[in-house]
Amino acid sequence: MEILLATFTTLFSVVNPFSAMPVFLTLTESDSPVARQQTGLRACIYMFFVLSVSFFAGQYVLNFFGINIHHLRIAGGILLMRSAFDLLTPGGNRDRVSPAALEESMQKDDISFTPLAMPMLSGPGSIAVCIGLFTKHLSYPDISLIVFGFVLVALASYLILMSSLRLTRFLGRPGMSALARIMGFITLAIGVNFMASAIKALFQE
Repeated sequence: MEILLATFTTLFSVVNPFSAMPVFLTLTESDSPVARQQTGLRACIYMFFVLSVSFFAGQYVLNFFGINIHHLRIAGGILLMRSAFDLLTPGGNRDRVSPAALEESMQKDDISFTPLAMPMLSGPGSIAVCIGLFTKHLSYPDISLIVFGFVLVALASYLILMSSLRLTRFLGRPGMSALARIMGFITLAIGVNFMASAIKALFQE
């Protein structure tokens, strides 16, 4: 159960579905509740498959390009720390999609895969985390728990997206700002842990 809890907490902090709420509400403001629900469901299903493919196939991609897993964890740690600083800095850039991409998405019939599933929910940081979770020493029960952790993250993201309108009204701008800083601090700690463990492993080798 420890690996399930670690997978869920780490990935949920990096995915940070709360940051996707404003974009989700903007892109679905003219949709009916049923259409909004279907869009959110498809986005979370796509996110689960992106994370799963990254977990199972990522190691082979790294081997193909001759990249060490520790190098990826250092790069992923830097990426997570950059995202965390954006969340922690007042007035920092917290948009995972550019205004031009957001405007283009408003003209699309289906926005569940892009920009919701990618890059809002399953961006480079979460993909790097999933690749970093895979090791040769994992047993089948551990792999099952990690994949189940992906399912829980997708389920939690779906529930948050479906409650985004009420959460936004309840928390308001100050509450959303405080929540962003909390998630940013957790993400920063995860990024530091990624870098420290990878550097330690490289020196041991």
